[in-house]
Amino acid sequence: MRVFVTGASGHIGSAVVSELIQGGHEVVGLARSDASADAVKAMGAEVRRGDLRDPAGLREAAADADAVIHLAFDHATMMAGNFPGAAATDLAVVQAFGDALAGTGKTLIGVGLTRTGDAKRDAVIDGNPRSAGSRAVAGLTERGVRSILVAIPSVTHSARDRQGFIPMLIKIARDTGVSGYVGDGANRWPAGHTLDVASLYRLALEKAPAGAQLYAAAEEGITVREIAETIGRRLGIPAVSIPAEEAAEHFSGFPFITMDITMPNAETRRLLGWEPVHPGLIADLEEDHYFTGD
Repeated sequence: MRVFVTGASGHIGSAVVSELIQGGHEVVGLARSDASADAVKAMGAEVRRGDLRDPAGLREAAADADAVIHLAFDHATMMAGNFPGAAATDLAVVQAFGDALAGTGKTLIGVGLTRTGDAKRDAVIDGNPRSAGSRAVAGLTERGVRSILVAIPSVTHSARDRQGFIPMLIKIARDTGVSGYVGDGANRWPAGHTLDVASLYRLALEKAPAGAQLYAAAEEGITVREIAETIGRRLGIPAVSIPAEEAAEHFSGFPFITMDITMPNAETRRLLGWEPVHPGLIADLEEDHYFTGD
């Protein structure tokens, strides 16, 4: 297939592009900068210059492809404190792809979760401003698009990971001298190795039915306390409980510390024949790549 990939030079996108090319697919990667274009070209993909604020260009790129994998997100705007604005851009991108692909039966793979009927779980899903974009992707099945949603684990880890949950926790631990968690630290985060997530994307492209909700977590949920204790041991500092009333200040810039969600993966494994083969999160933390070069 000819596949248009947004976020092609990013942490997950670069792994997905390489996986698709190795699987025999032709890839076109969206590149906003010269550096991104060089990275996409170096992977063996065709470069499409543009960005998320060019709906006409995105529609054209989607129409010229057999499938679209949408991984890009305006993280700069989100980190500047305007998460709703970044989410609004994402929704506009999905709508542009929908306009281009409607009635074609072509594939759009987006990021996110659909509601499950579990009130507590759905509250977490709906609390994420990106959920509007996810619902829009899911709704495209009614417009003749083979739309698929992939829930990317909160912790997608590997030597490629430079800005995710783990690097942020390590930085906070180094800055404060303690590796913290909130309360008893029993809240859980799903995790998956970047290369296993990339493998799932290729299988989703090749096998998943329209309307599928896939979970790319190799590990359904790991307690934040276990993660913090491993980081503390690696840094040689104590792992400590941070009182809830002090969490916002201690984890400044990282509002996800108390997030509690799991990703059951049995159905995804069965549907795609997906078998993760790379190290789990704790084993990956025992390697040096997260703790060197800073």
